[in-house]
Formats: sequence, C-alpha cells, structure tokens
Amino acid sequence: MIFRRTQHNLFKIFNRRLSSIRNPMITPIWWTGRSPIDESKFIIDCSKYNLNLDSELPQELMAKISTTFNEIGLVKLTNTKLNDLNTMQSHANKILGGKMKYNGGANSRGAIAENVYDTGAPREAHLHYHHEMAYVGKSVKSIAFCCSKATNDKGFMYVSKNAGVTNDILKTEVGRKLKEKGICYIRCLTDREVCKNLPKGWNGLDEFGVYNHWQRSFGVETPKEVEELAKERGLKVEWGENNYCKTKYYADAFEYHPQTGENHLYSSVADDSIWFDAWPGVKDLPTLSFFSSTNMHERPLKITYGNDSELTREELRDFISVYDNHGLPIRWNVGDIVAVCNYRWAHGRPAYSLEEGEGRELGVILGPEYTRIGSKW
Repeated sequence: MIFRRTQHNLFKIFNRRLSSIRNPMITPIWWTGRSPIDESKFIIDCSKYNLNLDSELPQELMAKISTTFNEIGLVKLTNTKLNDLNTMQSHANKILGGKMKYNGGANSRGAIAENVYDTGAPREAHLHYHHEMAYVGKSVKSIAFCCSKATNDKGFMYVSKNAGVTNDILKTEVGRKLKEKGICYIRCLTDREVCKNLPKGWNGLDEFGVYNHWQRSFGVETPKEVEELAKERGLKVEWGENNYCKTKYYADAFEYHPQTGENHLYSSVADDSIWFDAWPGVKDLPTLSFFSSTNMHERPLKITYGNDSELTREELRDFISVYDNHGLPIRWNVGDIVAVCNYRWAHGRPAYSLEEGEGRELGVILGPEYTRIGSKW
C-alpha cells in the first residue's frame, strides 16, 4: 500500500539536516604508483586503420582486440581518429558482443547518444572503484567507455585488477564476513511527481543523481512497472509515504567467473552513502525523512552485510584499500575506446576540475546482460 502525507507535514520536516550524523568520506588513493599490469599489454594503436562508421573493424585488428580482451579483460584503442560517439559506440558494441539498457541503476544517467550514457555524476565527486550494476540480479558482463572530449592530464579513469583484490580482501575481517554473510544493497528512490511540488532546493533533484527518482532509475511511470522490473532483477521493493520506493538486493559478495574458473569479489563499496554525502550540494539537502517519517535518517544509497548488520568504518577502509592497491590509471585522448570485463576489473575515477575551454566527455556503453550465479567455493 502506498501512503501519502500532507504537503504541510512534508514542508514541516523539510529543514531537518543530517550533518550531525554524516561520516566524513574515506578518501581513496586510486593507485600506489605500481600498476598490476604493463599498459603495453592492453593498449592497441589504431593509427594505421580506417575506422569509419560504414566499415567493419579490420580482421587483423579485431583478432588482436579479441585476443587481448579474452586474455586480460581490458583493452584500450588509441589513435582511432574518431570523435563521434555513435561511431565509437558501433565499434565498442563489436568488442563487447552485445548491449543492454541502463534500467534499475543507482545513478540518474542521461543518454547522450542512442544506448550511450553519461557517467551520472558531477566531476567534483569521487567515484570509487565499483563493478557496474553489481547491486542487481541481472548485471552486465562488460562495459565500454568512449572519449569524445579530453583535456591533457585531467579526468583519468582508474581500473583495479580483481584477481589481486580478491586474494587480498579474503585475508581481512571484512573479506571473511563478506564471504560468510554476503552483501545487501539498499536504494531509496523518490517520486518525480511529488518532487515537483517541493520547496526551492528540492524541486531540482535531477541535478543530484544520488537522489534518484524511481521513474528515471527504472525508466517507467507506474509502481506496478517498477515491481515487475524489480522482480526480474532480483530486487525486493518496499513502498512508503509519497511513493517513496526502497529496493533491497541481497547477494553473494563474490561471483564465479566461468572463463577464469575463479571466484572474484563482485561488490560496490562505491554504493555506500559516505561517498555521496560529499557530492556538491548533496550535503546541504534535507534527509530522506522528507519522504519517510519511519526512517528519519535514511540515505539514498547504503550497503550492509547480507544479514543486515553494519560495516564498521575500519571495514569500509579495508574494503576501499584493496581496490586502491591494485589500481592503474587510464589516460584519455579524443577517440579512445576502452572495454572492461566487469568481473575481472573494477573501475572508478577521482574528482577533477576543468578550466574555461577545457572539456571531458565519456560515453558509457553497457555490454551483454548477465544473470548473476554467485560464487562457487
């Protein structure tokens, strides 16, 4: 049943703030200066090829891409002479071998070309290492990034090699707990129509992707459609006042990868609230008590263990550090296409700033859909 509260009561609690209970962000270091793999092993120079839209990827190039991607799970095409996202998407799809739509995602992502999405986050915000859509039952095997705007030495992406991450985290208390208890991803989604009537400062929630509307997250217009999609993706749904939607996904924190025959850590510490509290403007917004009087201090995103117990700050720090210790930077030039196996590598980026006239634009392309199977210990 969907409950509604009067607008008077909504506005009455509008000014409640969470600053007194918010924890400061744990700042990532991204990499140690020592990369887990030499970049020459996954970078392919395309300067001698013609990669126009009407052509297939040359057989020689495609064979090199396939071998690199199968062996390493990471490939970067440089010197493509491309700057159009639709053209880059066409080639990225050939590498990924399929595509899926971004439905049920945490961020409020917009499409910047057909089936090409923006990153859904302000550049002032850190996006720590994560595996794309690890928080739903139907995840994605691989993901590609296409660069149409770049500024030298700004806006690097980082990837982290998951084999080393998994080995290291299993030596920690948080790793042992994740293996035993699993993980739960909690999403609190607001209603777009309710937000249209909110006071100034809240009626522009689309500016803050962390406060996502369920209409945009799921790409539908009715609660019934949300529930149908949520069921497909293995999500539990709870409805509250003002069409406030909470989803929970209980999952194995690890995932068996058939190609490597290994279990990999497959979790997104980046989906905990401490990251988003640092986003510009978010720290000044009211709590979600605006939508839920029974859970006054809820955050838009949160992770717990699979038994609903909390991760300590020390455990979160260890969770973050293992990814940092196996990271490496990806530098961007216009036309670069990077394909990443979503199981063998995590990805993220630090905050960055741009001067007038500078730019950075990445198109995000999701590869084939994958139904999670969990670990096989």
